[in-house]
Amino acid sequence: MTTIAVTGASGFCGSHVATTAAARGADVLCVGRRPGPVGRHIPWDAGHEVPDLSGADLVVHCAAAVGDPVPGSPAEATMRAVNVDGAARLLKAAAGRPVVWVSSASVYAPGPSRSPLTEDHPVRGHLNAYGRTKAAGEALALAAGAVVLRPRAVYGPGDPHLVPRLLSRVRHGLLVLPGPSVPLSLTAVENLTDACLLAADWPPGAYNIADPTPYDRDQAIHTVLRAHAVRARIAHIPLPVARAVASAAQRAARLRPHAQPPLTRYAVDQLARSVVLDVSRAASQGWTAGRSLGDGPLSSLTATT
Repeated sequence: MTTIAVTGASGFCGSHVATTAAARGADVLCVGRRPGPVGRHIPWDAGHEVPDLSGADLVVHCAAAVGDPVPGSPAEATMRAVNVDGAARLLKAAAGRPVVWVSSASVYAPGPSRSPLTEDHPVRGHLNAYGRTKAAGEALALAAGAVVLRPRAVYGPGDPHLVPRLLSRVRHGLLVLPGPSVPLSLTAVENLTDACLLAADWPPGAYNIADPTPYDRDQAIHTVLRAHAVRARIAHIPLPVARAVASAAQRAARLRPHAQPPLTRYAVDQLARSVVLDVSRAASQGWTAGRSLGDGPLSSLTATT
């Protein structure tokens, strides 16, 4: 029986990987601060400790600090301690074992792109600490010979970030979005989970992971709103106005370093810029995205990333 160590197994993506791995017959070690949904708990504080991976045949690294912290804040320092320094500690513990590393499409350089992004797209110019620290962490993983997965906007059952943040922006039946609708890649957590459990046999390197086809942003958001029985009209504000508001909010947030600003340049970029991922490299290894946003009962999108 294969023993798989899943870091961050109490979190959104990690819990799906751990549960699916166990259902497929693996012995699961849930590595993190809190126990995971299955298997044996291996306590680990990613910001300070080297984990005990004794007995693991494969490591799937899902643990990460997420968010959009104020530059120079304690939250930014914590993010680096987990996503970069913690990455180095994990790789030290995993020496000699195959590692599947869950990164993010946020590592890609922002800017206009008329064609799907391949894994060769530049990794630079990040708009926040999350993109910078995920890029630094995955660079260590790539240098160590890991398989690195780059999903974009992971959604699905148990999502504590993406959908709740979207729903919180609805005010009096109105959801204001920056700029016109654009095509976007999204990644169902089930598609990412399948990739995590297949990728141990892939050649080392980076692989984009996303749903079968990109979505029209506004149509996808309407799908999510309907899934949560939220009636809201989408309105658009000019992109320069959204960026100006975000910059002002970030400047004001520097006075309260323990609070996240209500709007950031990164958040505007994620919604306003077309980001479509080319997943042909992962597909060439036999992975296929089996789920899309509209598949199954809409209640399956209920959130708790």
